[in-house]
Amino acid sequence: MIEESTRYFTEKFISLGVSETTAGYLNYLLLGLFLVILCMLADRISRLTMVRIVSTVAAKSKTHWDDILVEKKFFYAVAHLAPVLLIEVLVPIIFKGLPTFVDYVIRLNDVYLIVVVLIMLNRFLNAAQLILSDYQLFKDKPLESYFQLTKIVIGIIATVLILSVLVSKSPIYFFSAAGAMTAVILFVFKDTILGFIASIQLSVNDMIRVGDWVQMDKYGADGDVLEINLTTVKVRNWDKTISTVPTYSFISDSFKNWRGMQETGARRIARSIFINIGSVKFASPEMIERFKNIHIISKYVEEKEIEIAKYNQENEVDTSHVSNGRRMTNLGTFRAYAERYLKKHPKVDKNQTIMVRQLEPNEKGVPVQIYCFSSDIAWENYEAIQSDIMDHLLSVVPQFDLQVFQNPSGSDFRKLQGD
Repeated sequence: MIEESTRYFTEKFISLGVSETTAGYLNYLLLGLFLVILCMLADRISRLTMVRIVSTVAAKSKTHWDDILVEKKFFYAVAHLAPVLLIEVLVPIIFKGLPTFVDYVIRLNDVYLIVVVLIMLNRFLNAAQLILSDYQLFKDKPLESYFQLTKIVIGIIATVLILSVLVSKSPIYFFSAAGAMTAVILFVFKDTILGFIASIQLSVNDMIRVGDWVQMDKYGADGDVLEINLTTVKVRNWDKTISTVPTYSFISDSFKNWRGMQETGARRIARSIFINIGSVKFASPEMIERFKNIHIISKYVEEKEIEIAKYNQENEVDTSHVSNGRRMTNLGTFRAYAERYLKKHPKVDKNQTIMVRQLEPNEKGVPVQIYCFSSDIAWENYEAIQSDIMDHLLSVVPQFDLQVFQNPSGSDFRKLQGD
């Protein structure tokens, strides 16, 4: 049929006064235009037909993966194979009198085939990543890093194949040439290689997951991990800004992962109240009686008073001198009060450490540290609980004849001038 069409059009052109050679070329041009139109129609028809059929089947099926393949337009890419097959079959027949031209067209068609297959694989990998990310097993894994590396490897192979087709050399030739350029390749892909190694280490050692709260002061990152890919980790900070941190930095530098806090459901409170050393003293009998009226330590004060009296009596301590024997202090009683207050607080986790301890005195006085864990880890609630505890304890300090240390301010100097 093609030969008859060629003969017919050639005779027509000759009858119009065109030379036989020119008529042959015009005939090839006409058939070439016909082939281009046929390929465009084949591409259009195959896309419409395939996508419509596949979309209908995917909509009726109970599985989710086929819907994702449709969403990622995988079948659009598959439909582009139709014109490739037409060119591969028809070009050698239509242009059999032009072997050199046929060779070039077939090469370009092979290049186009490689590009189509590359697009198909990329879209398939995008769909596979989305499918796997829905499984609980892979939710905390750096899937994007692995898929990005796979795409890079496929891209390199596709590039080598394209060069091989264009210059008519074996792919092995280009891979052997690449061996001599190893140093250049390593330099160009340094970040990619380091990122891939880091993502594997992070995954294997379970150091970081998507959704973890991480803090990395060097890069100003303090928030939730949004994405772990081949070269960077994206962190959404609490002020809603996005920090981009090199993946390898999570291996080479130190960072803080708050996942343990989130998993236990408790968040640490560690605040100190600085007590003026000059206000620390032994508790007088009047102070002890006053302390007995404080509900949560009344029993403690009574038991402590009996314990101290018994000790002094057994050791025949001369209590007429204040430095002899054991005595209660206002600071020690305050620490006992603070500890019992924390243990009774409804928002303090009773299963975690609860402690009120005295740290080493410094130029600001005696630090009394409040150490406990909030049972609510939500940021706003946690801050409210912490503030509520500190508000109360700061307010109750004067009840123990203690003074909170504070650097002198302008109002303090004005009072001195007034005096």
